[in-house]
This record gives sequence, C-alpha cells and structure tokens, in this order.
Amino acid sequence: MKQAPIIVAAVAAAALAGVVAWRVNEQPTPAPVPATAPPIPVVTEKVRVSDIPIVLTGIGTVVAYNSVSMHTQVTGTIQEIGFVEGQTVHPGSLIAQLDPRPFQAALAQAQASLQRDQAHLENAQANLGRSIPLEKRGYASPQLVGNQAASVSEQQAAVASDKAAIANAQTQLSYTTIKSPIDGVTGIRGIDIGNIVQPTDVTPIVTITQVQPISIVFALPQKNVPTVQAAMARGTLTAIAYSADATTELGTGTLLLLNNMISQSSGTVELKATFPNANRALWPGEYVSVRLVTETRRDAISVPLTALQQGQGGTLVFVVQPDDTVKLRPVNVAQSLDGRALIDRDLQEGDIVVTAGQYRLSDGARIAAVAPGDPHVQNLSPATQGLLQ
Repeated sequence: MKQAPIIVAAVAAAALAGVVAWRVNEQPTPAPVPATAPPIPVVTEKVRVSDIPIVLTGIGTVVAYNSVSMHTQVTGTIQEIGFVEGQTVHPGSLIAQLDPRPFQAALAQAQASLQRDQAHLENAQANLGRSIPLEKRGYASPQLVGNQAASVSEQQAAVASDKAAIANAQTQLSYTTIKSPIDGVTGIRGIDIGNIVQPTDVTPIVTITQVQPISIVFALPQKNVPTVQAAMARGTLTAIAYSADATTELGTGTLLLLNNMISQSSGTVELKATFPNANRALWPGEYVSVRLVTETRRDAISVPLTALQQGQGGTLVFVVQPDDTVKLRPVNVAQSLDGRALIDRDLQEGDIVVTAGQYRLSDGARIAAVAPGDPHVQNLSPATQGLLQ
C-alpha cells in the first residue's frame, strides 16, 4: 500500500514537466538585432583639373578654296588632253591642246600685213622727205606736201593696226593651249579628244578644285554673334573640323570671317574658316561638324557626363565624403564636350564623384568604390552601361 503515493507523485511530476515544456515552446522567438546595411557598390572618379577649350559647334560644308571650270576661249578641235582625271595639277599644267593651225595662219597673215604697211610707210616718209626741200625752193606745191604728209600718217596708222592684229592673233593662238591657272585636283573630264569646242559650251573640259588649302562654311545661331565678335577682337580663332557624326577629327584651321548678314529665315549667321588640309581629309562638298574655340579655361574642373543627375533643383552629382558616404550637390554645367561636363562652380580639386551606380543611392548612403564594369554595380541605365564597356 505504501507504493501508491510514490506512483501518484511520479505521475504528477511528469505532468508538471510536460506543462513547463509546452509553455517554453509556446514562447515567441526574440527578433534578431538588425545588422548595418552593406555599402552600395558604385564607380567613382576624382574630378579632372585641366585646360578646357570653350567651343561653339556648328554644321557646315567643305568648299574648295578655288574652283575653276576650264572652258575654251576660242573655237577649235581638241587635239590632246594633257591630264588624267583625278590628277593633281599646278599653274601652267597642260589641260588641253586645240588645233593651232587656223590661228597660226591668222598670225602669219597679220605679220605679212605689217611688213607691207611698213614698206608703204617707208616710201611715204621718203616722198615727204624729198618734197619738203622742194617746197621751200618753190618746186613743189604745199598741197602736194600736205597730201604726202597725210599719206605718212595713214601708213603709220596702218602699221599700228597691223601690230594690234598681230597681238590679237598671238593671243588667240595662245588660247589653243589650255593650261591650269591654279594648284588643284582635276575632276571628271567633260570633253574628249576630237570634239570641237567653243566659248559658249555649257560643259567644261574639266573642273579643277583647290583642296590645299580648303575652306569650310558653317552656321551658328545668331545669339552667338556677340561671343564670336568679342573673341575675334582678342585674336585669331581656331576652328576644328570633325566628321558629320562628330567622332573623327579631320583638321584644324583658323576662322577667316563672320559673315556680314544674319539669315532672317533661319536665324543663323554663316562663318568661313580656312584649313591647310595637308592630309586631304577634307573634301569639297563634305558635310562636317565644326568646333570654334572662343577661349580656353585654365585649370577648369570637369566630370564625366555619367556623373550628372537631373533633379527638381537642376543638375546634381553625388560627391563622396571622407566617411565613404555620399552627398547630393547641385552643380552648374558650363559645357558638355567629348563625354565630359565642364563645371562652372560647386566642385573643387580633389572632390570625388560617383559616375555609375547612382540609381541605388540616396543622400547619406554608404558606398564602396569598385572598378568600371564590375558586376556588382547594378541598376545602371542602358546609356551608362554602354559607357562602362
């Protein structure tokens, strides 16, 4: 009978343990203490300090420095072509030779007329020389002497006319040899050997264009006129020619003139620049982009265009702080050129800006600088991703 209390006590203890275990399991798990947010990977770059040209950009057309359409000045048959299409020619280079025989005959005829009239003049002068003494002695009438004097004057006029005819014949004969008046490049030949040409022909024998030096005519908005005038007053301006897509530099030249009239239809003004074109990268008729350098900013600050963000307050950049956090800072962009922005103020030498990865940033966020193209830099725009390749 003494064993019954012991069994009852054991059952009670087991029940109590079960209740305690149930209550422990029912208690909520305490929430973990939140860890510090990891830094955001971004690409950074220190602002660049350098001399930066201030430019005005316009679209223009390359024009030959000189262009000559070679026509004949006399009517004749082409006997010889003295050039190859596309050849570089110089002043005096043979372009074409016409049949000279009709002009040689005309010259010979004029020379013969001169010889005849010179003989007549000599005879008239001799007669006059004999008549003047006879008149003084009363053996010749004044009328006879007057007639002989008139004959001398007439023959002198005939001789002068003959000399003019010879000069004209020589000039006409020289026109049968057609020569280049300039340095340049020949184009496509318009007339073949054996054809009769004349001054009224519309089609030239060939057109010669001077490409060294060469010119570019380009346009700028009328609002830029005061800027250009002020820059021209300070000295000669440099013009840089690029391909139409502004990717390839084609040559450097100097501004020749600002046109004296603004186009009312387009609100633009034309300018003309001259280029040495030593490598012939510029060709007549080519469309090009022209950068006119109006001044050079010394020790100017620039950042990549990818660093710029647009906000309600204007253009912003994320500037990296000493504690590896970022701060949004408004900036004033004076010029965008070749993938970089010239900052007028608000940044200084030594500042570091975020150039990629800004889409995950907010003011005060912690960052970790990584190399361009790092796969951890996320949320980039397609344009930014392309620039990082």
